[in-house]
Amino acid sequence: MAEPPLRPGSAIGILGGGQLGRMLTLSAAQLGLDARIYCEKPDAPSFRVATSHVCAPFTDEAALIRFARSCDVVTFEFENVPVEALEIITRYTPVFPSPSALRVIQDRGEEKAFLSSLGIPIADFCTVDSEAGLQDAIARIGRPSMLKTRRFGYDGKGQVRINGDTNAAKAWRDIAAAPAVLEAFVPFEREVSVVAARGQDGESIFYDLTENRHENQILAESRVPARVAEGLETEGHAIVRKVLDALDYVGVLAVEMFVCNDGGPRLLANEIAPRVHNSGHWTLDGCGASQFEAHVRAVAGWPLPSSARHSDAVMTNLIGADAERWHDLAADPANRVHLYGKSEARPGRKMGHVTRILPLGTLS
Repeated sequence: MAEPPLRPGSAIGILGGGQLGRMLTLSAAQLGLDARIYCEKPDAPSFRVATSHVCAPFTDEAALIRFARSCDVVTFEFENVPVEALEIITRYTPVFPSPSALRVIQDRGEEKAFLSSLGIPIADFCTVDSEAGLQDAIARIGRPSMLKTRRFGYDGKGQVRINGDTNAAKAWRDIAAAPAVLEAFVPFEREVSVVAARGQDGESIFYDLTENRHENQILAESRVPARVAEGLETEGHAIVRKVLDALDYVGVLAVEMFVCNDGGPRLLANEIAPRVHNSGHWTLDGCGASQFEAHVRAVAGWPLPSSARHSDAVMTNLIGADAERWHDLAADPANRVHLYGKSEARPGRKMGHVTRILPLGTLS
């Protein structure tokens, strides 16, 4: 049952205080909604722009209850929020996306079984719970393959490539003997993603298929339009619609996919992100309404916006010291610079992004 739409002046609680929470907060403010942040880190960049914030562990039940009672709805900006924390909050205020949806996506084994159950093409995989299990999995899946922890992996963390000479025992130690999945290595042409939003009424919008390039297992660049064969965008949207509807999902979700061309162009689903996504940052400047506005509207029970794109766009992440080029980047009128207000630039840390906006058809 859909909740009544929130009136302007209502409070949206956001679990997590990183850059995604910061951009959600700014979008909420544009709609006249207050954003309240709950984060374990005292220097969270979202704190600077939110109406109020709480700095406490996700295991602090009393703090979670006080936070829930101060909000009209609660959402989250990263997928590693403990489901148990969400279940506490749901006793006092609505939570979107639901804890049950997050539970499926938090575990790579469950996520892949879920995708497979929907008939969505994925790479061959098997779960791994021991070093001996890894040996058996390698015998089945083969080399090269990718060993990934089932939980808490992002930006390449918790992953080991199994090549022809990789020692399985060392690979198992490298992921700290955590429950994992072994995936067949996919020879792909490029990586793409679809960012979409689904409202409480079941209506959905889909942003344009985005082409992504990674460096050191961190997203370096996203561009639209993607350079893919005709029909793949429709296929990508159909995949994401299946995911959204099967989870009865509310909010923004992204599905990362591989473009393969073995016997013809096709998509293989790789991972689901139950949140606003780095590959959708271009929507802030390339669309009339961004993924952040779409998420706020969805969890607040508002009508979803149009996802139409008015420009071609290339989004580049500013990693570590890259953000020191802010002056030169801002000097180019085609650039839109977004800095996240983080106190310290470290190697591998996302400090901001810049989106180059071009007339429609420039990148076709």
